[in-house]
Amino acid sequence: MTEREQLIQLCSKLGAPTSAAAATMADQLIKRCDQLAAQRGIARTEAMAYLLQLVTKGSQGETPPGFEGVKKA
Repeated sequence: MTEREQLIQLCSKLGAPTSAAAATMADQLIKRCDQLAAQRGIARTEAMAYLLQLVTKGSQGETPPGFEGVKKA
């Protein structure tokens, strides 16, 4: 099973509404992973682990550290 196929399967399990949406999400994760690895000078596996953590936390309704936003008074 390729990386893309694994990501499509994961995105489907995490709630992607259609298989096409899961495929789009997987493609975006792969693209962003390559961007992060290049921009930050980190291993691709480290970049993917970071993105997968964000995706799983987001699907569970959790806000990952650094994504809290500004609280309005």
